[in-house]
Amino acid sequence: MLYRLTLYLIALFAQLSAVSADPVTAIALHGTPKEAPGFTHFSYVDPQAPKGGRLTLGAYGSFDSVNPLIIKGTPVTGVRDFTIESLMARGLDEPFTLYGLIAETIDVASDGSSVTFHLNPKAQFSDGHPITADDVIFSLELLRDKGRPNHRTYFSKVAKSERLSDHDVRFTLDAAGDREIPLIIGLMPVLPKHATNPYSFEETSLTAPVGSGPYRIGKIDAGRSLTYVRDPNYWGRDLPVNRGRFNFDEIRFDYYREGSAMFDAFKTGQIDLWPEEDPRRWANGYDFPAIRDGRAVKREFDIGIPAGMTALVFNTRRPVFADPRVREALIYLFDFEWINRTLFAGLYRRTESYFERSILASPGHPADARERQLLAPFPDAVKPAIMEGTYRFPTTDGSGRSRENQEHAFKLLQEAGYELKRGRLVQKDTGRPLEFEILAVSTAQSALLLSFGRDVERLGISVDVRVVDSSQYQQRLTNYDYDMIQNTWSSSLSPGNEQLFRWSAQSTKVPGTYNFAGVESAAVDAMIEAMLAAKSEQDFVSAVRALDRTLLSGDYVIPLFYIPKQWVAFWTRLHHPEKTPLFGYNVDSWWATDKK
Repeated sequence: MLYRLTLYLIALFAQLSAVSADPVTAIALHGTPKEAPGFTHFSYVDPQAPKGGRLTLGAYGSFDSVNPLIIKGTPVTGVRDFTIESLMARGLDEPFTLYGLIAETIDVASDGSSVTFHLNPKAQFSDGHPITADDVIFSLELLRDKGRPNHRTYFSKVAKSERLSDHDVRFTLDAAGDREIPLIIGLMPVLPKHATNPYSFEETSLTAPVGSGPYRIGKIDAGRSLTYVRDPNYWGRDLPVNRGRFNFDEIRFDYYREGSAMFDAFKTGQIDLWPEEDPRRWANGYDFPAIRDGRAVKREFDIGIPAGMTALVFNTRRPVFADPRVREALIYLFDFEWINRTLFAGLYRRTESYFERSILASPGHPADARERQLLAPFPDAVKPAIMEGTYRFPTTDGSGRSRENQEHAFKLLQEAGYELKRGRLVQKDTGRPLEFEILAVSTAQSALLLSFGRDVERLGISVDVRVVDSSQYQQRLTNYDYDMIQNTWSSSLSPGNEQLFRWSAQSTKVPGTYNFAGVESAAVDAMIEAMLAAKSEQDFVSAVRALDRTLLSGDYVIPLFYIPKQWVAFWTRLHHPEKTPLFGYNVDSWWATDKK
């Protein structure tokens, strides 16, 4: 009897140790939160910023839905930013730290097996209904079953949901080694159970959702514009994470079919702010009256997060790009130096890593002992030069013709089974020509894509650049119906579960993921798993660099370029805080000095 009692007490103590930890108001994935308990506002906002006025922003394309949480449709911009809140708020001056919002505290078990949230009793939806544990559980289960693939992936790791009280909810995890999942749940959008129909949730709709955020959706002009109206009764307006933020009475998004038309709207004051991504226009396109007389200005903002990967993406699901030698050959045919000089005023920098502009990037760093240990089971997954950190993408003299690169590309294509016949590259066995289509959504992409196409066609390869409207483009992306696209995968200093959504073998055949390249690699999957399980900062950096090396070695993309800083032009009726956070400028901390 005593022996059994002892075993029972040991088991009980182990269970309590696993679930008990001190609830905290903030949590960092690595290290400690920057803001101390009891802080009054983030350091990158002005808590005295005046309220009022309207902010008008431009958006490209169109929309047919106000639900950004499902695959179907093209959602409007801003719903998650202004209307539907998360359990916790992200600090923008830290890699990955969350602070209390709907949830006052978070309590992660010492072994990572569960996470418990205590909800703020004052939290309520815009219709006055209080936010309870039932709403949180409902949201997780709905998004797990019917949400976007990333939500399905994340929330399927929850083995059990428990309502402990009206304001307390616990999630037991089936992936205790994944240190990021508790924080991912902390960023989960919270939906009202009483005002959300689970049966029609997956259908597109222009019915304004009920949220708990600082704004409600006001006027909707289908496909053309949408206005958010600040809620004067917003329950969280005085929380530390919200002071100095959400200062405009209205935020309006106007939609434009063409980028040039949208820029013209900015020049005439119809749009208040313009984030610039075209170096040529940044250098030469701002000689207009409002800039000359000071009513509008250009500013460069520092940004501390990785630049990510902007690239031409090979869809390796397609036979034309199934052979890595074909992909490597096309990488050699991309003349970055000529394109940057002639099209972009030489202001771009070449992207060399999926985590460019950060300590997480592998180029220039030989693999350390931990990386080599992780990669040892996959001896062919990383090219030797990439393992040593010495690899660089092919360069040219910028003249527009590089015979050396063309000869190397032609040799690779010959090894892949192609030969030149009557000026065209064809497969020796089948006689099928080497040809592909580049799918684009904007004519602004055309100069880059056509320049690349001309270089490729010199080697007898046929390239068709096809521009389609935004709805068709989104549909084809969802179903991976393309040969090549241009895409940007943004990045942070704390990459995590979103990497599964981008690169895992599991995501290759699931519609609607961001695995646009069709990556299906055991080595990539293993590096993501190691990254998610890393407990120390050094192990984390090593795992991310190892992931970077496997992706670079797969030749899944033709890396393009990045802007060294954030370029923004805006009308001087707008003002911003003096400090720019790690994540760059953020309009929800800006304000206006007139009542436009």
